[in-house]
Amino acid sequence: MADNGSSVEIVEGCRLPVLRKNQEHEDEWPLAEILSVKEVSGRKLYYVHYIDFNKRLDEWVTSDRLDMKKLQFPKKEAKTPTKNGLPGSRPSSPEREVRKSLDLNLQSATAPSRGKTLPTPKRKVETVPLATQVSPATPVPSLPSSAEASQASVFPAVRDTNTFKSREDHDQLASLTTNGTARRLIPAQPGRKRKANCGGTDEDSQDSSDGIPSAPRMTGSLVSDRSHDDIVTRMKNIECIELGRHRLKPWYFSPYPQELTTLPILYLCEFCLKYLKSLKCLQRHLTKCNLRHPPGNEIYRKGTISFFEIDGRKNKTYSQNLCLLAKCFLDHKTLYYDTDPFLFYVMTEYDSKGFHIVGYFSKEKESTEDYNVACILTLPPYQRRGYGKLLIEFSYELSKVEGKTGTPEKPLSDLGLLSYRSYWSQTILEILMDLKPDNGERPQITINEISEITSVKKEDVISTLQYLNLINYYKGQYILTLSEDIVEGHERAMQKRHLRIDPKCLHFTPKDWSKRGKW
Repeated sequence: MADNGSSVEIVEGCRLPVLRKNQEHEDEWPLAEILSVKEVSGRKLYYVHYIDFNKRLDEWVTSDRLDMKKLQFPKKEAKTPTKNGLPGSRPSSPEREVRKSLDLNLQSATAPSRGKTLPTPKRKVETVPLATQVSPATPVPSLPSSAEASQASVFPAVRDTNTFKSREDHDQLASLTTNGTARRLIPAQPGRKRKANCGGTDEDSQDSSDGIPSAPRMTGSLVSDRSHDDIVTRMKNIECIELGRHRLKPWYFSPYPQELTTLPILYLCEFCLKYLKSLKCLQRHLTKCNLRHPPGNEIYRKGTISFFEIDGRKNKTYSQNLCLLAKCFLDHKTLYYDTDPFLFYVMTEYDSKGFHIVGYFSKEKESTEDYNVACILTLPPYQRRGYGKLLIEFSYELSKVEGKTGTPEKPLSDLGLLSYRSYWSQTILEILMDLKPDNGERPQITINEISEITSVKKEDVISTLQYLNLINYYKGQYILTLSEDIVEGHERAMQKRHLRIDPKCLHFTPKDWSKRGKW
């Protein structure tokens, strides 16, 4: 297929099938977009993004992996004809005039002139009944309002899936969102301003409808503003990172200095995370670097696992270096050099050489939306070993000490969503299975009680129960039914989960950041 490449020039924006290996190491030809073209030693290389695949799979390919027979050239943007010399207005047509007159009869507002636009009317959010989340044979009324939801009660059945009497006949299940509406559980699409609900929402719907930009938040958010994406930030710019005894292949773009992006390997000090351009520079730096653990206070230690609390204002350089490293593996978050509003909790593994970074999460010092995590990452060498759940569990242990319920900042990455869903499922099932019958009655518990015990936000509890399909409607009551499959699957998962946070080993005193003039 490379023979056709000489006759047709492939430019940025072209789409065509590209050969790659799937997880079973079989050949496949997914459609890909050409993001960049370069020539190395007289040979052309193409940077491709596989359509509908995660960006971390983007790569440089040679021309022999391109299927030139199905080449699609980028579509030119059609220029809109102008009316009265104003761009953006189309010339009027008889059909448009008729339609316009009909619209004028239906609406009292006059048509905008001279390029001005009327504010778009807000659409009403449709309430989705809970029946969409429950088995089709079960009749379920629509969800109650948020006022009724605060009194929600649910009752787990025992393993033989029998039902039992409710604590109150008129108790109703809480709705999925705080305004009494239910939303589908889909990952959020990143937008300009975010005020995310559980499970993710369309970010753009949160923008001010009157066209007036909302005031910037005083507390920082790490949600990426995808409206400013360009071809540079869509491409990986670091080839390889050496961090201690590990070499890491970055997944995404990270704004390291431009001169470092051409290096075959970027060297990082694993204790202070300073980036250096050569192994010789790293060796010279290690003779002067006195750190053998992250800066800040060690607030947890059990066995070889430790957690350090780092203030983004007091340890700004370390925090910025940590953000640069994390951005290599996080696509949905952006980097803020102003790390002052954040606390960073770094998990390490100890050996004779020091405390080696395993992963971290950050959180805002003051969150108006009950976020207990802004960014969370387990470094690739430590993934699939239980460290992700340990980070999540630690974030909720901090929330318990603070006496709050918390939720991660949305949108979550694909791997983050999987980890959180798994943690929420195991945590909630652990509570339900430990419930004891009361005076011979079936055990009962409310959504609010689950939330208070776990510090998991109420919306996350409900979305997890629906995701597990535990909620049923029986004789006018919402009940939770634990089937044998659910119980056995949970027991198998808990047997594999060896790493747990021990609250006795946590030495943490929360600070009231609202009383401090400056962080």
